[in-house]
Order: sequence, then C-alpha cells, then structure tokens
Amino acid sequence: MVTADPVRPMRADARRNYERIVAVAKEAFTADGVDVPADDIAKRAGVGAGTLYRHFPTRDKLVEAVYRDEIDGLAQQAYDLLEELPPGKALETWLATHVVYVVEKHGLAMTLKASVDAGSEVFGWCRARLQAAADTIVKAAQDEGTIRADVAGVDILRLGHGLGSAASKASGEDTTRLLRIVLDGLRTS
Repeated sequence: MVTADPVRPMRADARRNYERIVAVAKEAFTADGVDVPADDIAKRAGVGAGTLYRHFPTRDKLVEAVYRDEIDGLAQQAYDLLEELPPGKALETWLATHVVYVVEKHGLAMTLKASVDAGSEVFGWCRARLQAAADTIVKAAQDEGTIRADVAGVDILRLGHGLGSAASKASGEDTTRLLRIVLDGLRTS
C-alpha cells in the first residue's frame, strides 16, 4: 500500500505515477541498493525524470516514501487480519508475518531505516503507525482471552524483530519451533 503525502491531494494520474515510482524504487532498492540512479528508477517506472523529481525532489524523499510504504503495509496487515480471523489467530499470523518480513526484507529495511533520520516526521509516523497496529491486535487478542494481559504491542514488535533476526540464521523448521515457543509464552494458561 503506497501512502502519498497526506497534505497534498493528487489527481488520479499523478497518484498512479507516484505509486508506480515507489513500487519500482522498492524493487530497485531491494535488488541494487538505495544508490540506484534516480533516472534508472524513472525509466523503469515508465515516467520522465521530471515526473520523478516533481514527486521526490531528493533521493531522501524517495527513500522515505519507500520506507513509509513498507511500514504502512506491515501495519495494515494487522488490521486486515483482524477482519479475517479471530483475534488470537490474527495476532499469531501477524507475528509470523513480521518474522518473515524481517527475514526477507532485512537488508532493505536496515538500509531504509539507516537512510531515514530517527527524529524525522516520517520515522515518527512509521513508528506510531506500527505501534498502533500492534496495540490494536494485542488488545483484541486480550479481549478475546487468548493473550496474557501483561503483553504490550511493543512486546510483539520486539519479539517479531528478534525472531526475524534469529530466523535469518535458522532453518525453516527451527524458525517454526521458535515461533511456537514464543506464541505459547504469550497465551493465557
């Protein structure tokens, strides 16, 4: 899910260009790192350099948009899962998704996070968006009675990151076992 600058409404064609540029930049950053020339991104997105620079006047703005999109997508999955599954199962699935995200996107996420100033508005927005999603899914699972009352949303975020880091060096079977251990520790009796 691409999240454009919420202050500036866009025409439909401009939104499509924005979304295409962000999607292509994400692919390019994943494959080649964040130093991919902006002109290459514009070319791959099928837009002119002027269109790219109109949306993203600096490389930092493009990196921020990709980072924001990545975090927004991960957060939105929590809300989507709550609509599809019982809360406890939604939390389990979201934690597993978080682990997979950390494993698969570790390089990109670390590069993007390093490129975004920790005190920036974008970083603050991303932290708040992810925290709100975690708090919501944890609260729903607690209300259902499946997750311990002393678990906080931030705990789930930290566990997902920690498990993802461990999983990057473990087999799939070991990762599944570690995830089960953590989930058993989160459950009520």
